[in-house]
Amino acid sequence: MKLIEGMQSAMGLDRTGWARHANPWSVYTRYSVLPLFVLAVWSRDWLGWGALIPVILVVIWARVNPHLFPPPASTRSWASRAVMGERVWINRARVPIPQAHAKWALGLSVLNGCGLIPLTYGLIAKDAGWTACGMAIILIGKSWFLDRMTRLFDDMSDHDTYRDWLK
Repeated sequence: MKLIEGMQSAMGLDRTGWARHANPWSVYTRYSVLPLFVLAVWSRDWLGWGALIPVILVVIWARVNPHLFPPPASTRSWASRAVMGERVWINRARVPIPQAHAKWALGLSVLNGCGLIPLTYGLIAKDAGWTACGMAIILIGKSWFLDRMTRLFDDMSDHDTYRDWLK
């Protein structure tokens, strides 16, 4: 839990940051981070050590993205509910969640982690097939995880802690 809280802090995801990140534009544009990161790493063939510049730019993009958009007028969209579900998931030590949701979230997190294996190999070996395989596993896993987070939020949205998040 300390790792997750540290990541939230590093990303500046306080209450206001989470509200802005719940904007569907923030959610959907974050899907660009992994492909841009892969492209930045692959650019080492053309840029040499200069490839660090696009890598750093992608890291900056990932960091500022949740803050670029205003809070959404409505939080009833799939993307907004996915972000709110992530917040519920992160808060599970304070407000317990149904066990089935915890199992799904952990399993899909493992799936995402498994995608790092072919992705890393593909990036090191400059193998487009392994890189694409890793990206596909991660992006499909992340999308599936977000879908499960919408269900988690829907199931927990009547709790006093979360009731006012839906507008």
